[in-house]
Amino acid sequence: MKRLAVEAKDPTDPSERVDQLIAGLTDWRGKTFADIRKVILEADPEIIEEWKWMGTPLWSRDGMIAVANAHKEWVKLTFAYGARLPDPDKLFNAGLEGNARRAIDFCEGDEINKPALKNLVRAAIVYNQSKSKKKVPAAPRAKARKPKRREAGPFFR
Repeated sequence: MKRLAVEAKDPTDPSERVDQLIAGLTDWRGKTFADIRKVILEADPEIIEEWKWMGTPLWSRDGMIAVANAHKEWVKLTFAYGARLPDPDKLFNAGLEGNARRAIDFCEGDEINKPALKNLVRAAIVYNQSKSKKKVPAAPRAKARKPKRREAGPFFR
């Protein structure tokens, strides 16, 4: 898979890098990628846009929500915990065999079901928040007692 060379004005600004990535996609994928990004960011004002894994946009809030990649024939949006999310609108169409991730492949001409995608992003946030609430610190353990040393007997000489 060939990756786009992306040079941002400020290499530390993830949003600028995503802007550059989208600008470099001069066909239908650029518009699709931009639309997906807009829907994700509109789903919740506290979503953080990041730049990860060799040039991959990532969105998170209380944990990873999704990553996006532009391929030759489609734009893929992969949800980190998609297998655990409700998908009443049946948006997931790729990665269905996995135990954790699920993806949506958008091909040329596909319409983005924006309300359903927003709901999926919000469900990912709720999942992330419930996951972090479950991490309750363990109760302190009682000190383990050292076993008493046996007196030397006929078998221990």
